[in-house]
Amino acid sequence: MRIGRTLPPAAAPVKPADLWHGLRGLFAARPSTQAIEDQIREDFGVSHAFLVSSGTAALTITLMALKARALSEGRSQRNDVVIPAYTCFSVPAAVVKAGLRPVLCDVEPTSFDFNHDQLERTLNDRTLCVVAHHLFGFPAAMSRLRRLCDAHGAVLVEDAAQAMGAESDGRRLGTLGDVGLFSLGRGKNITCGGGGIIVTSSGSIAEAMAVQYGRLRAPSFAEQALDFIQILLMAVFVRPWLYWVPAALPFLGLGQTTFPTRIRLRRLSGLQAGLLRNWRSRLAESNRGRAETAAYFMRRLPARFPSDDRRPWLRLPIVAATARERARVYSASQKRGLGVSLAYPAPINEIPEMWPAFAGQRFPSARTLSERLLTLPTHHWLSEKDKDAIAELCRDLSAA
Repeated sequence: MRIGRTLPPAAAPVKPADLWHGLRGLFAARPSTQAIEDQIREDFGVSHAFLVSSGTAALTITLMALKARALSEGRSQRNDVVIPAYTCFSVPAAVVKAGLRPVLCDVEPTSFDFNHDQLERTLNDRTLCVVAHHLFGFPAAMSRLRRLCDAHGAVLVEDAAQAMGAESDGRRLGTLGDVGLFSLGRGKNITCGGGGIIVTSSGSIAEAMAVQYGRLRAPSFAEQALDFIQILLMAVFVRPWLYWVPAALPFLGLGQTTFPTRIRLRRLSGLQAGLLRNWRSRLAESNRGRAETAAYFMRRLPARFPSDDRRPWLRLPIVAATARERARVYSASQKRGLGVSLAYPAPINEIPEMWPAFAGQRFPSARTLSERLLTLPTHHWLSEKDKDAIAELCRDLSAA
């Protein structure tokens, strides 16, 4: 167990002023959430926005709405949801929660996007939608995905949970598909302790979404009070000089990736909406800092990256040449509290809760990433000394 200054692998600040606005939102829930919905629609240039309890809830509700819409249109055979074989474990969990069938497609090991040749062979008349992700903030090839989905009558769902505020070719990620999702969870680009956002400009999707949203209840006052305590503790203990305390408590599971068997479907609370009052300036500040930190690492580790890319990486990914080399760097980081972390520990088909559905299927690139991928922190708590130490630690890491 490490005692002393320790960098969290991912973090987003919550300031005292944000906490104050959160308390005010607790007592004015509807005006607070309505204001954020209006701002989201305006800022992202979309027609509809729905605020819910988490990014996982956002995906679950979206899939439930798409399923209901397909049934109303007489397309009951469309029950397949195509997802990357290497992605957040919450993605297949949401598919299962929505009562749909997850179908996997392998990924490209350098971009984390779908293997598009395999994806084209995977889509058929049972495909309800394709869930494209911008993993760590790296944009998926949305134009190509759009053409494939249109050719097969499938909906393109854009998982921008790790890319809020980022752009591709001058367009906001999360607005390039038929429906987009953002996460406001701990460690994302910005946070209110939890929360998720659904955006779309499709009238028929929004209509189906409104039905699902209307069935959600708002969190109770007691639930919000508990959330406030948790957010307050997070805001205090995410700081590097205190983070070692929660990191040393195994029951908190910090840094662990688990398959969520229970997904709470709620509306965003007034407390959380209040915490988001200054979300635009907070998001811009967060993404600017992440882009600068990522660019620093790219300059120090030029063999690892093709260019000095100024995108706001949520975490900067590096693929080691071998699993053993990854383990060496990760172990050294743990001892020194540098925040270098592993990503998802298995491809989706090897998650214990999922493997019976994919018996005999293999996804080589997804497996390689699960064995060799490291991520470097990019959040604002890194000092210049921290950045230098991380760059030195990774300097001799062989390219995959």
